[in-house]
Amino acid sequence: MICYQGKVKQIVGSTLRDSKEDETKLVTNFESDKSAAEFADLYKEDGLTGGHAIMLGADPLSQAAAIKALHAYPGGLQVGGGINSENSLSYIEEGASHVIVTSYVFNNGQMDLERLKALVRVVGKQRLVLDLSCRKKDGKYAIVTDRWQKFSDVYLDERVLDFLASYADEFLVHGVDVEGKKLGIDEELVTLLGMHSPIPVTYAGGVTTMADLEKIKVAGMGRVDVTVGSALDIFGGNLLYKDVLAWHQTHYDEALSI
Repeated sequence: MICYQGKVKQIVGSTLRDSKEDETKLVTNFESDKSAAEFADLYKEDGLTGGHAIMLGADPLSQAAAIKALHAYPGGLQVGGGINSENSLSYIEEGASHVIVTSYVFNNGQMDLERLKALVRVVGKQRLVLDLSCRKKDGKYAIVTDRWQKFSDVYLDERVLDFLASYADEFLVHGVDVEGKKLGIDEELVTLLGMHSPIPVTYAGGVTTMADLEKIKVAGMGRVDVTVGSALDIFGGNLLYKDVLAWHQTHYDEALSI
């Protein structure tokens, strides 16, 4: 779930911008009347672990909403958005199981290994999720940063995944080209992750139907977990939360996060 200006929203990823002047261009799929903490209570009740509380923007309302969600479900949620080596431990202390990091590590288009090592020193490899969200560029998947606007010079492949696995407990990968559009998943990306990720990896982006969950299972060879957002009825979509939960409980080898 995305916490933006204190509200839980679902946003089309390709419309994200950094500057406040561009915030009017955000395409919002859904804005909930429920708080982030109420969603955390739901996930706790249903035994779903590893859900994401993403603070979009550094505004105090978003931070407060995310922290309330962490308090509602201690150890059950991962938190991301503006995480760095100075504030990461505070979110763990507030109840996050992991911190999710992208832009701090992939800085100015390049991998900043010193920052990555600093994060590991502070929270430990076992508490770190690296967000390797990517977009297609010249036929390859380039990691994107800064609200998915900026292409880095790091491309997802077996070598990069092997290297980064030494520093993280999990990977989170949004297929940004399909994120929030409810047009189906990026099967090519899921296949890449299933073949080459040596640690647990969660794919996000484009899940629209129950068939998409099966496609991820097949394309990812049963090695790729999935997060579902805009398509769910609890976030304004048509996919029933209870059906997705039942699928998850049936396919217990695969993890599900919201």
